[in-house]
Amino acid sequence: MNYTNKLEQNVWKNYIYVFLSNIDLTNGTWMMFLAVKGMSLFQLGMLEGIFHVISFLMEVPTGVVADIWGRKVSRLCGRICSIIFVAILLFSNSFIMFAISFVFAALSYNLESGAGTALVYDSLKELNQEEKFMRINGYWEVTMQFGRVFGLLLGGYLATIDYKYAYGTAAILGIIAAFQTLSFTEPNIDFEFKGEKNVFKVMKSQVTGSINVLRNNKKIGFLIVFSQIIFVFGTTIFYYLQNYLKGNGYTESKIGVLLAISAFIGAIVASQTYKIEKVIKERGILLIMPIISVICIWGIALTKYHFVFFVIMMSIDGMIYVAISDYINKLIPSNKRATIISFASMVFSFFMILVFPIVGKVGDLFNLKVAFKLLGTIALSFLFVNIWVILKASKESKV
Repeated sequence: MNYTNKLEQNVWKNYIYVFLSNIDLTNGTWMMFLAVKGMSLFQLGMLEGIFHVISFLMEVPTGVVADIWGRKVSRLCGRICSIIFVAILLFSNSFIMFAISFVFAALSYNLESGAGTALVYDSLKELNQEEKFMRINGYWEVTMQFGRVFGLLLGGYLATIDYKYAYGTAAILGIIAAFQTLSFTEPNIDFEFKGEKNVFKVMKSQVTGSINVLRNNKKIGFLIVFSQIIFVFGTTIFYYLQNYLKGNGYTESKIGVLLAISAFIGAIVASQTYKIEKVIKERGILLIMPIISVICIWGIALTKYHFVFFVIMMSIDGMIYVAISDYINKLIPSNKRATIISFASMVFSFFMILVFPIVGKVGDLFNLKVAFKLLGTIALSFLFVNIWVILKASKESKV
């Protein structure tokens, strides 16, 4: 098989990998699992905070790993860290050990975050097929959400019987995904540091070069901050809604089904992003989607239709992810791609460190409905700033 065919196969092989790696049986249950093990809402918020502190610190270094030593290597290391995370979580009973497990969870996230997108986009770029990326990314989101649907349903069912079954199965699936990473073909990218033996010099130069790219094109920075703040709101709602539903009498199995439904609908909507974007254009994505997202947060906080608003919010997140990923990748060079995408994840972690524990603390002191109102207030402030920035930039013809 020639090199071109191998690059073409990266696309469908990536669908398989994304499906396997997103059958995460812990995603819809870990907060309930650790609550059963004695963790308070504030401690759960602290654990998520630890995850994002490590992610914030390691995001760029792991992006450099993917750019310099290979996206396949980065993904393989990520799967290994994911397996370690699940194993420690399963056999531990103290906050300290849980914190250690979340360090490995963060590293797993870091090693994957920039590598996957970079691998696929640069494969398409080498084949002169970059214009297909938004559509492929939409289908990628569908595959990801189907993996999550399966994981949420199976995880919720197994957790209802015994959490050990859910976490043991997650470890096995992690091993399978790790082996699948070996099937990818690395695109040929002209890295400027080939042959350099000083690792720290390479990493410093790569980071400096990536920062220069951001300085020279401020639109990249705006798109990164814009998208990651939206994702912080969605992620916070996603995790705390689990405990909110549990407190209202839902079983783990029912919660798994509800979250799976939201993932399924979100996947269908995300797959149509390229069609929607053609109608409302980039400006519509940047202005309309955040408005809908903020309305959904308040709908969750104030009405009994919290699940309907949650589904809509997750669908908006999926659309923003697909569209913004395409916008950003068109603006950055291949040899800086994984590193700059990692900057985006670092921004996400920074805001999660600030927001997630606060929401947990307010939930402990009052209740989660009050915490959701606080989140809605923060989101509303962001919305006004976002509208002002976009309208100002539009007048200056920069967006």
